[in-house]
Amino acid sequence: MQFMIGFFFAMLIGFAAYQVHSLSLSGAISAVLVGTIIFGAGGWQWAFLLLAFFISSSLLSHAFKRQKTGLSEKYSKGSQRDAGQVFGNGGLATLFAGLHTFFPASPWFWLAFAASLAAVNADTWSTELGVLSRYPPRLITSLSRVVEKGTSGGVSLVGTLAALAGSGLIGIFAGLFSPFGMSWTAAFWVTAAGFLGAMVDSLLGATIQAIYYCPVCDKETERHPLHTCGTPTTRKRGWEWLNNDVVNLGCAIFAVLLISLVQ
Repeated sequence: MQFMIGFFFAMLIGFAAYQVHSLSLSGAISAVLVGTIIFGAGGWQWAFLLLAFFISSSLLSHAFKRQKTGLSEKYSKGSQRDAGQVFGNGGLATLFAGLHTFFPASPWFWLAFAASLAAVNADTWSTELGVLSRYPPRLITSLSRVVEKGTSGGVSLVGTLAALAGSGLIGIFAGLFSPFGMSWTAAFWVTAAGFLGAMVDSLLGATIQAIYYCPVCDKETERHPLHTCGTPTTRKRGWEWLNNDVVNLGCAIFAVLLISLVQ
């Protein structure tokens, strides 16, 4: 019955998100699968954390359109999330919710679930709000190097504070609504793990994420095989298979490893 309820609500949310262009068709189908498993296996507390991530990140993706004009050429995808983005952000959380059904007495799966969502929420908030900074970002591996807004691996004070706020939102909810009792200690560690996971995301973006080059626009971009101008892009650096979706998964995995060390 709980899985049926989860499927019903996931269908409603997925359809609504598709209608407002927050999800593509593949993204909506994937979101229904993710939502059904998380609500069905975990319950309302687990679904609440997922919704906190999805709703807040979707709203920010559509906000401040004027200030974000021209930045789409930098990113591999737009604000309409597809299946790759859904699983890159929520796949690990779905796994832990599913495993929770076999180990219902262990709080570790809740903490790992929350930490993974805190990391991807921190990364999303940092990306969406960091571009509002009045000052250009600096590369995380060399803070003396100024880069263009939207550059993978670029960090700013505004983006860093946004990452902390995004992680903190999930961390506070994880502590308040924990199935194992309210815990401010859990809230702190989930927030810390999520924030550091987002920093690892930036580090990967600056070092080994696949970055391409458009010769016509003379711009670095995550887009491949075609830039927004229609020109084929060529790989400039990074591992070809390590796209933004895989990087998001990597930052979630790092957050889970951190929470494992302290729980």
